[in-house]
Amino acid sequence: MESVSEFFEKFESRATANPEAATSPNAVYQFNITGDGGGDWALVLTKGKTDGFVIEGKHDSPGATVTVSSEDWLGMLNGSVNPMQAFMSGKIKIDGDMTLAMSLQQVMNLAQD
Repeated sequence: MESVSEFFEKFESRATANPEAATSPNAVYQFNITGDGGGDWALVLTKGKTDGFVIEGKHDSPGATVTVSSEDWLGMLNGSVNPMQAFMSGKIKIDGDMTLAMSLQQVMNLAQD
């Protein structure tokens, strides 16, 4: 992926095409991506939702919030950064429900080729 926003655009498209897979976590994830090309996005993946999975900005009550630099985010998406190592080394900060955070890779895979 070339940009942070590309991931969220692709996620919206793929989630709309397969809402059952997208909403399997039944959760809201907030992403605060810092640095060049970053921004705030939320994935609203609650059961029964069929569109509008991505919100640009901050959600009022996310189940888990992920804060990461745009460089590390793109590295994770492109396979050059190991998400677990990034978390253990403090490059990724997760607030909220850690169980939801553990299902994050499954969620991210929806937008991967």
